[in-house]
Amino acid sequence: MLGAILTANSLELNLGLSINSLLNELSPHLLAADSASGGEEKATIAALVGTAGIIFIFSVILGEICTRLKLPTVLGDLVAGMLLGGSVLGLIVFSSEGVEVNTTLLRGLEVITGASSGIVEQAYRFQMKDFLDESANIGLLTLLFTTGLESNLKELIRVGTQAATVAITGVFVPFVLGTFVLIKLFGIATIPALFAGAALTATSIGITAKVLQDIGNLKSDEGQIILGAAILDDILGIVVLAVVLSLVQTGEIEISNIIYLLTSATLFVLGAVFLNNIFGSMFVKAVKKINNPAALMLLAIVFLNACSLLATAIGLEAILGAFAAGLVLGETEFQEKLQGLFEPFIFVYTTIFFVTIGAKVDLSVLNPTVAANHKGLIIAACLIVIAILGKIVAGFAVFTNKPINKLAIGTGMIPRGEVGLVFAGLGATTGALSNSLDAAIIIMVIVTTLIAPIMLRFVFPSSTTSDNSEEYAENSETDCVPVSKFN
Repeated sequence: MLGAILTANSLELNLGLSINSLLNELSPHLLAADSASGGEEKATIAALVGTAGIIFIFSVILGEICTRLKLPTVLGDLVAGMLLGGSVLGLIVFSSEGVEVNTTLLRGLEVITGASSGIVEQAYRFQMKDFLDESANIGLLTLLFTTGLESNLKELIRVGTQAATVAITGVFVPFVLGTFVLIKLFGIATIPALFAGAALTATSIGITAKVLQDIGNLKSDEGQIILGAAILDDILGIVVLAVVLSLVQTGEIEISNIIYLLTSATLFVLGAVFLNNIFGSMFVKAVKKINNPAALMLLAIVFLNACSLLATAIGLEAILGAFAAGLVLGETEFQEKLQGLFEPFIFVYTTIFFVTIGAKVDLSVLNPTVAANHKGLIIAACLIVIAILGKIVAGFAVFTNKPINKLAIGTGMIPRGEVGLVFAGLGATTGALSNSLDAAIIIMVIVTTLIAPIMLRFVFPSSTTSDNSEEYAENSETDCVPVSKFN
């Protein structure tokens, strides 16, 4: 059904191709009984169904725990993946060597399907892995598309230069400082260092907006600057991601190539922003002319696919096209309907995406009792410090004659949330990041996401929080950037 996907190897996202690839993975086992034994078919189906059930059960339980603790539910998915992965329970294993699949699970599947242990393990390691990878890729594309849908361009224009100053500083400082420290202090190769530095750039809109709403500062000057800067952060972060991914693809760092990628990516996004009225009105007219209840969804997929293909054609990553498609359609009268239509994909596929990110984390590299892990732990600590200080510095980049809480602005930019996890997931998928560096990024995401809500409650005056919380919460839906459903 969907129309664009990021494949595991080429990172060219095409949802339509993705669904076809999923069906191609399943069809030999569902339809071609003459080419495989009944036990193999049953083992494959049982592995897929069982894995999906386990993922959603753990996601619901840990998500509920996070909700009760007033933490973003995306952390529940991440922790669920870590528990289910090869480092703990061994229920979801992506490595073909060195990691054992949970023996109790395998024995259970053998009893249910009647297949041999070898067939069951092969189905669980390979067919299940391919299915989860494809589903996670759909989740990634859907996440970026809906992020574009939720980006309020009018609000972004209103806060203007103040938000732009914070956003640019908040991207530049952590990226440059993080990359420099990783290369000079830890001797990490340039491309992995660039990837890790890029993971420090973007701010989670959803986490920050939810906390500001809770404490009654969503409509304050500081709150609006934070949200506007967070939107710009997402755009700039995705541009940086597209450039770094292209460098990973070529394996070379050439100034001319970097200039081309930066220029084309920037022009691509700016084109989507400034031409959204033209493309948006064409989309609305097309939907209204077709007397088909599925027209809105289908044309949205076509538009998403077209933007993704265009991005790919000019040498960018298709994820940038998906984000741009969301920006354009988010300014049309169908914005809310589209969010509702894509909501099922969000809840299903992005859950799989975040759980698989957690499952791929090798927690053993964080064991402090192992001498070989000490470097990775030090890297994680450095990334956390850079992630926090880089955004606080950005808050003090605001230039205004009005009295404003610059520390609060910088603090509001700290949480990385789902955006940082996207970087970590793609870094692991492309092989750009080592296990220790990937784990360090995920630890950075967890720590910044956990401490930002606590810090925000301290840096904003308590009087504002207590007096205005209800009013801001009531009006926030119409006046401010929508809160991500993941947080």
